[in-house]
Amino acid sequence: MKIHRPLLTFALCMATGSALAQVQVGQPGRLLASNCFQCHGTNGSGSGFDSLAGKSANEIYEELKSFQSGREGNGLMAKHAMGYTDAQMRDIANWFATQARAGEH
Repeated sequence: MKIHRPLLTFALCMATGSALAQVQVGQPGRLLASNCFQCHGTNGSGSGFDSLAGKSANEIYEELKSFQSGREGNGLMAKHAMGYTDAQMRDIANWFATQARAGEH
């Protein structure tokens, strides 16, 4: 029995660590997208600016790239986009694409 207790403890620690890692890594775009709520609303479904919720991830990514490159001007969105890597912009786009549009639940 003494041999099994350390093995059980090890297995529980590994399972807990794995579950925590999945929670933290599961939605990498969610944390990054939280910077967008002031203009685009919670979960990207605001009414003041373009709604991002439910748009295709590729469309959102391409828009971010246009802002980042300066093709869409040099305003606030350009400044935000310049602060992200390609991978981060893809994560943001993927997260918004999974969100329900306003009125859809």
